[in-house]
Amino acid sequence: MIDFKLYLITDRTQTAGRELPAVIAEALTGGVRSVQLREKDLSARQQLELAVQLRALTREHNARLLINERIDIAMAVGADGVQVGAGSLPVTEVRRLLGPELLIGYSAHTLGEALRAERDGADFVTFGPVYATPSKLKYGEPVGVAQLAEVVRSLNIPVLALGGIKEASIPEVMATGCHGVALISAIISDPDPKTATGFLLEKIEKHVTQR
Repeated sequence: MIDFKLYLITDRTQTAGRELPAVIAEALTGGVRSVQLREKDLSARQQLELAVQLRALTREHNARLLINERIDIAMAVGADGVQVGAGSLPVTEVRRLLGPELLIGYSAHTLGEALRAERDGADFVTFGPVYATPSKLKYGEPVGVAQLAEVVRSLNIPVLALGGIKEASIPEVMATGCHGVALISAIISDPDPKTATGFLLEKIEKHVTQR
């Protein structure tokens, strides 16, 4: 079982001009315990430089760092795992490369994808987009909470809701029984990432205890 319920995904274009490591540092201070570095448009060298900074920050705060798709960068910085999807190496191959200890998250958009990821050895899946969000437009219409609930019922590994999730939508998504939420703008774009993180975590925990 993964040890986090709030999974912060990076997007430096949503920081309102602030340096990404500074925003992540505030979120970590606010309680984030898992960060995915996802800056696909950067070169390998640029991603590595960012990963080194985020690895130092996450270690300082006893938090997880996962790298989107780049197994080489994850291994180079001693990250805790990788996030992969339909366009990445198969989960079975990623597991062979990483070994049994590191985490593999899988970005699923259908129940079939999620089931295959579980069968192939993923530790958890993110499922969405639950709501409309600019970062997931290429994946089509939102899947909605009904499909999220179906995936949660069908899998034995943790499912994190993803896509357009804000503080106000947490009660609805957590009611599906999902393990937690993955998000970007609700923290990255907030003027006060530390406080935003605290509010989100409080709401998540409240609705976990109400189940």
